[in-house]
Amino acid sequence: MAAHYDVLIVGGGIAGLSLASALAGSCGVALVEAEQELAYHTSSRSARQLIPSYGPEVVQELTVRTLELMAARDAQLPEPVLTLRSFMLIGTEESVRAEASGHMNAITHERAMELCPALVAGSFSAAGLDTGSFGCNAPLLLADHRHRAEAAGADIVTGARVHSAQRLGSGWEIGAGQEAFEAGVLVNAAGAWADEIAVISGVEKLGLQPYRRTAAVVDVKRPLPEHSPMVAAADNSFYFRREGEHVLISPSETVPSGPEDARPRPGDIERLIVRLNQLTTLGIRGVRSAWTGLRTEAADGVPVAGFDAEAPGFYWLAGQGGYGFQTSSAMAELAAAQILGQGAGHSAGHSSGAAHHPASRTAEALAAARWSIRR
Repeated sequence: MAAHYDVLIVGGGIAGLSLASALAGSCGVALVEAEQELAYHTSSRSARQLIPSYGPEVVQELTVRTLELMAARDAQLPEPVLTLRSFMLIGTEESVRAEASGHMNAITHERAMELCPALVAGSFSAAGLDTGSFGCNAPLLLADHRHRAEAAGADIVTGARVHSAQRLGSGWEIGAGQEAFEAGVLVNAAGAWADEIAVISGVEKLGLQPYRRTAAVVDVKRPLPEHSPMVAAADNSFYFRREGEHVLISPSETVPSGPEDARPRPGDIERLIVRLNQLTTLGIRGVRSAWTGLRTEAADGVPVAGFDAEAPGFYWLAGQGGYGFQTSSAMAELAAAQILGQGAGHSAGHSSGAAHHPASRTAEALAAARWSIRR
């Protein structure tokens, strides 16, 4: 016999877990994850940095709201999720100016060298600094979302890959692993597999594209000082930041991929090490660990959140690209308001509020960038 819920969320990464913790207690929620553990793919392989100056304008707005919500949550936790860590762009005058936003201020070459003395002085000519950027304790945040969701009555099922989904009366009937579910709302938060879930559900896919992004933790001769900023090339060719006594580096590649358990390709990290040993005095000596995640994007680069106009009760929460963590709380706030506003659970009117509500502002910001899910 199928278990019945108001909302079934497909995907146990940061998007799905954020929404589960936002909805639980207001309606009956289940979350199903194909892997045996939550956040196995992209969410466990992030740069763990929340950057208000990073991404399109709508993403920056989502980031600011997410930081507000996370700061409020930190006040209730024994250990904070957020740690102040500035973000610095370096490059040519033209490239830095092109990538900088209202959250970033131009700084002198001398100031950039003071903030990150590991840089070789002649390796860049301009810099910008975002002092409102934060490091994110991703494992702690994910664990807190799960704890809050389960404490409020949500059911989380791992090792349950969705293999069937069909519209049934006023809701959905879903098969995942060995389990059967019925739900009024089906949320597609499946990351790189979001289009596959749509196809299984008989819903037109959106053409979401996963892209590879590789990173590694490396040993260095000269560790970065404790309060060093995260440093990124304005031409998006690399970034690095302190990781304890080690350094996290990435070639920042954006290579199309299918949905898969991505792995580093030979040469990607090795070539970056050669380059960084020319541009910095870090003295990278070896690789401790390396990984690759998938950043899944819509064609316009804007996150997708909303009900599919052609499939009643099918909600998209996907296409976050490289902005998953930094937009997660705002996206969950919006999604919960929209789902509850359509009548899921006993609190349908709880979050459907006036235009001044932050979730309404988020909806307006997304609508300004994309008229509908199928623009």
